[in-house]
Amino acid sequence: MKKIMFFEGDIETQGYFSGRLAEAMRGLGHETFLFDLSKPYASADKFFRFFEKGNTALINFNFHGMSGEPYFLDENDRSMWDALEIPSYNIVVDHPMYYHHFLERAPRLYHHISIDRNHDKYMQRFFPEIRRMPFLPLAGTQLNPNRSNVPIANRRYDVMLVGNYCAPQTFEKYITRIDDEYTAFYYGMIDDLLANPYKTVEQVTEEHLLRELGEVPEDELKKAMASQTFIDLYVRYTVRGRVVQALADGGIRVHIFGDGWGAIPCRHPENLLMMNNLDSAGCLKKLCQTKISLNVMPWFKDGAHDRIFNSMLNGTVCLTDSSVYLDGILHDGTDCRIYSLSRMEELPGIAEELLSDTDRMQRIADAGYRMAAAGHTWAHRAAVLHEWMEHGE
Repeated sequence: MKKIMFFEGDIETQGYFSGRLAEAMRGLGHETFLFDLSKPYASADKFFRFFEKGNTALINFNFHGMSGEPYFLDENDRSMWDALEIPSYNIVVDHPMYYHHFLERAPRLYHHISIDRNHDKYMQRFFPEIRRMPFLPLAGTQLNPNRSNVPIANRRYDVMLVGNYCAPQTFEKYITRIDDEYTAFYYGMIDDLLANPYKTVEQVTEEHLLRELGEVPEDELKKAMASQTFIDLYVRYTVRGRVVQALADGGIRVHIFGDGWGAIPCRHPENLLMMNNLDSAGCLKKLCQTKISLNVMPWFKDGAHDRIFNSMLNGTVCLTDSSVYLDGILHDGTDCRIYSLSRMEELPGIAEELLSDTDRMQRIADAGYRMAAAGHTWAHRAAVLHEWMEHGE
């Protein structure tokens, strides 16, 4: 396939990823088209001038273009991808449990790409009929690839976090919506996940259902999985808040670029410096001025997050929790610093130790840059996608 369509104009981060992939694909000899979802009908007209039957593919994120948008359906509700026989490569950056309804009506030439190996196992188990591509982790972007990164000693922010916060109480209406027995059941799952942060939501869901019911048919278990997204969100935001709270209450000042942090419970809110929300390019600019970039994984237990590679590529020290996949590529104290969700009380000490030794931070940042630049940019991911499409995968 020489012509590739991408999407922009909806979820900003995913549009940014698409732009980086499109740029890399042009370097590999592909013609690309970015469909602007904020101007769908004007973009559709441009797309049909770009489209070449049998020589056009789609690379999208999180089912953009496959979510029932009317401008991608004909008068018989058939998708444009089926009507034009366009193969699609959908990179799903959230857990598949969020997308059962889309997976059940995926286009005929659909290819599912997971960013976490547990997500891929989930797809293999519950959607074996879906064509899956090999696991492909997220990647990072260096804002100024033709310039050296700013030395750690000259950077403005000690510790920075990019990301939003939502109070876990927001999701309690889903936990308590039935009766006391269900409420206790859901809180039991939440307590299990918080006490055992290496477990996945699907693992805990199955364990607790089997303990409660003894046996659950596979199709019923599949349905149950799709109804656990509020558990994932509750645990994700609880842990994100606790990590930031541990640092702030331990005397570490944290600059936060994101929404919702005014709701975090904290004994020392003066250590939380809440800044404006930023787009992807804005976040990268701030990373270029940051000594330590804090990452909290969004409950991906065998994958990565773009924040890790963005941090490394822009010369900051990445301070992150880990996963099975990250354990295989990161080296604590050499190219990053890793903290444990089971021992968050250690976080302030880790940050203090780093901030007290600029030379050590510089060595870690330099090693992190070399590691990420060698294999974790969007150009590297584009090369993999290129090979899949060229060989008709």
